[in-house]
Amino acid sequence: MIDKLQDLERKYEELTERLGEAAAHPDSDLYRRLVREHAELEPAAGGARALRKLDEQLRDAEQMLRESDDAEMSALAREEIELLGAEREKVLSELKALLAPRDPSDARNVILEIRAGTGGEEAALFAAEIFRMYSRYAEQKHWKVQTTDTHATGVGGIKEVTAIVEGEGAYSRLKYESGVHRVQRVPQTEASGRIHTSAVTVAVLPEADDVEVEVDEKDLRIDRFCSSGPGGQSVNTTYSAVRITHLPTGLVVSCQDEKSQHKNKARALKVLRSRLHDIAKREQQESIAADRRGQVGSGDRSEKIRTYNFPQNRVTDHRTGATLHRLGEILDGSLDQVIDPLVAHFEAQRLRDEVGALGE
Repeated sequence: MIDKLQDLERKYEELTERLGEAAAHPDSDLYRRLVREHAELEPAAGGARALRKLDEQLRDAEQMLRESDDAEMSALAREEIELLGAEREKVLSELKALLAPRDPSDARNVILEIRAGTGGEEAALFAAEIFRMYSRYAEQKHWKVQTTDTHATGVGGIKEVTAIVEGEGAYSRLKYESGVHRVQRVPQTEASGRIHTSAVTVAVLPEADDVEVEVDEKDLRIDRFCSSGPGGQSVNTTYSAVRITHLPTGLVVSCQDEKSQHKNKARALKVLRSRLHDIAKREQQESIAADRRGQVGSGDRSEKIRTYNFPQNRVTDHRTGATLHRLGEILDGSLDQVIDPLVAHFEAQRLRDEVGALGE
C-alpha cells in the first residue's frame, strides 16, 4: 500500500505540472480531462501526505519514550503515541476506501435513453413520466438537460427519447437507473378498472471523450432530413435533422431537436461515441468478470430494477428490497430517497470486494 501511495503522489505532482501547462487552453478537452483527474486524485494525495506526517510524529514520540528517564515525559510520550496511532488508523481506513478501484466514469456527463417497452400506449405515457422525473431531478441538482431526439405519440406519450445530462456527479448518481422500470396502474382508457403492467427501459451511458473513442468519417453514413418534431415551420421545411449510421456496428443515432444541422450532427456524434464507449466497456467487463454481470454498471439492461405501483402509492427497488410509499414525490423528482440507499448498498459491496486486496 505504501508503494501505491508513493505512485499516487508522483502522479498527482505530474498532473499538477501538466495542468499548469494546459491552463493556456482552458476550453480544450485535454485541460478538462486533467482537471477531472487532478480533482479525483486530490483527496488520496492529501491523505498520503497526512499519513506520512503522522508516521514522522510517531517515530519522534517513540524515540522520546525510549530516551526519556523522566516518568512524566514518558507518560506524555505514551499518551501521544496512543493518540497518533488512533489518528493513523483513521487516515489509513479512509485511504483504503479512496484507493479501492472506483468507476472512472463517475465524474462524466450522461447520455440518457428512455424507451417505451411492453404495454403499448400506456408504456409510452409512463416513458414520458419517467423522463419528466429525471428532468425534475436534474433541476434540483442544477444539471442541464438537452434532448437530442424525441419520438412522441399523439396523446402525450413518448416512444423513445435521448438526452444529454450535464452536471457535476451526473453519472455517479444516475448510473443506478439503467434497467427496466415497471409500472402497475389502471389506465385511463380501462373501463373495467383492471390494473395493467407496463414497462419502460432506461439506459444511462457515460459521455465519452473525443480522445477516447475515435470515429472515422469513412465509417459513417450521414443522412439529412426534415425534422418531424415540434419547433415551428422552419423545423419542418429545412433539412436540419441528422441521422448517423456507424457502418461497422450498425448503430444508428438521430438528432432533430436543434434547428441547426451542425448542432444536430455534433450532438448525434456525441451520443454515438458514448454508445461505442459503452459497448467497449461492457465487452471488457464481460471478458474479465463474467460472474459480475448482475451488478449495477454491468450494462445488463434486461433486469427489472424497480416497480411503481400506483394503487398502493408504492415504489419498490428490487436490488435493495427497499419500499417507499411516496410514489408522487419520487415521480416529481425526489429521487435521492431512492438513489441514496443504492449508493450505500453498492459502495459497501465494492469495499467488501476490493479493500481486502489493499493490505498494508
